[in-house]
Amino acid sequence: MRDLPLPLALTVRLLPVAVLATAGWALSSGSSDTSPAGKKSAPETASGPISTSESAPATSAATKTFAKAPSPCGAIAAKSVKSLVPGAKTAGKEIASTDESVRRTCSWNALKGYDYRWLDISYEIHQTDAKAETTYKDRLSQKSGGGAVPGLGDAAYSVVNLTTEDKQQTREGVVYARVANALVVVTYNGSDFESQKAPGTEEINKGAIKAAKEAVAALEGTR
Repeated sequence: MRDLPLPLALTVRLLPVAVLATAGWALSSGSSDTSPAGKKSAPETASGPISTSESAPATSAATKTFAKAPSPCGAIAAKSVKSLVPGAKTAGKEIASTDESVRRTCSWNALKGYDYRWLDISYEIHQTDAKAETTYKDRLSQKSGGGAVPGLGDAAYSVVNLTTEDKQQTREGVVYARVANALVVVTYNGSDFESQKAPGTEEINKGAIKAAKEAVAALEGTR
């Protein structure tokens, strides 16, 4: 097979972990769902408007179910890593955090042949269930397209986007799930560097939801 130069999108994804931590994983940062090309992306699924009018039950105002974030690298089974990110080390790589009790993130990425896959799982612990619900709704208000994921945590939402840079396509799926005072954020994307095409929407969406279900189950197991 011929050797191809890695496009910019891959080069960005393979930056040292220290750079990633500085650029995107500080606690003071916003959402962790920025597309690899850093450009605005076009939503590929449609859903009704996201409601932000519902208020948290009064009993949840001072409730804090989870005291700290669990290990994100242990949130997904090895066989799932092999399926979603072929060629990746199943142990994953945890991103440095300024406060692991508040936020922890693990990443897996690999290039097998010309197929590239990247998976992130993040846990964010908020002071109360109500605060987590507010943050969850704020995140969703910044999105268009996508739709709810029934039966996942207290609430969950999935969206898939396509970006193109230097003719190279990357398709990325993001799942947000709220469980009491915790948010689980899963990002899953892929590219084919031979065809310059991206995997299908269904493949990426199903992969992101699969990882999110395992991550939520791991979180709930720490109650």
